[in-house]
Amino acid sequence: MANSTIALDELDRRILRALQQDGRIAITLLAEQVGLSATPCLRRIRRMEEAGIIARYTAVLDPARVGLPIQAFVQVALSSHAEEVATAFHKALASRGEVIAAYAMSGGMDYMLHVVAADFEAYADFALKALLRMPGVKETRSSFVLMALKPPGAIPL
Repeated sequence: MANSTIALDELDRRILRALQQDGRIAITLLAEQVGLSATPCLRRIRRMEEAGIIARYTAVLDPARVGLPIQAFVQVALSSHAEEVATAFHKALASRGEVIAAYAMSGGMDYMLHVVAADFEAYADFALKALLRMPGVKETRSSFVLMALKPPGAIPL
């Protein structure tokens, strides 16, 4: 049933807002915050997990504080849009830990990658020895993050 659409009422939205702020909140405290008892609150959470609305739980890390202060957004154009080329590129991309997010894009470039690295030498190593050698890569353009003004956050509900 993952990725199905279900109607969300205001209680569901309150639960989701609270979980986005603290995914480790105790169910009893969460239920109290949203005005439910624990059992119905937990049932709602399970329903949203099964529907794919809650995709996963994770800790949000500061890349610089774990030794990865260099962040880049890299646009990638492929030489061909043939399925086998795209599939091979996707497979090569999936094996690279430096790539923390990847999106297929509309417009002039085919993909946007969010890449982290320990320093510019490590980024250059990734770009020259890995990314440019991935199947079908024709062109890349890198832009480096100078300051995160608004890092990824909660989905507005």
